[in-house]
Amino acid sequence: MQAEVNGKVIQLSEAGWLENLDEWSEDLAVEICKNEKIAELTGEHWDIINLARKLFHENGVVAEPRAFSKVMKKEFGKDRSDQKYIYSLFPTGLIKCANKIAGLPRPKGCS
Repeated sequence: MQAEVNGKVIQLSEAGWLENLDEWSEDLAVEICKNEKIAELTGEHWDIINLARKLFHENGVVAEPRAFSKVMKKEFGKDRSDQKYIYSLFPTGLIKCANKIAGLPRPKGCS
């Protein structure tokens, strides 16, 4: 699978995960979100994407949903920290959808 961004072809896995994490960009995120059935990325989407990327770069691993919810609560308040909220923005959830759009590695056991 491939995505074309600004005239550059970027390799994605068969399931749509970024092959080379260094190639991630906000423009690529917009392309990947189309494959995830998200019409557009709003500020709320970007808050989650940027937080997921920050946590990955700080810890070297993709945050699991429960831990991510705790950080969301601390950063954005209770209303934006539960799984229902995340699923309302990312139909297949944090791990499978938001992290894919954020250009993070596919966690073990995730298709």
